[in-house]
Amino acid sequence: MLNYVKTVLTKVSFDALLFEKELRKAIKLLIADEVSELRNWCYTRFGQEHEAILNRCFVTA
Repeated sequence: MLNYVKTVLTKVSFDALLFEKELRKAIKLLIADEVSELRNWCYTRFGQEHEAILNRCFVTA
């Protein structure tokens, strides 16, 4: 499931609102260990362009 989520986030990363929506869905869907791995991957992959969104979404995760 984690690989699927990564694929979706990569494909929607051009649109900030859609990216945030899909990221929130992914966090609810995944188990805690996967969320931790997703957090690390997201900050590495999208940290520069979507840092504010990542900070908002992962504060509650």
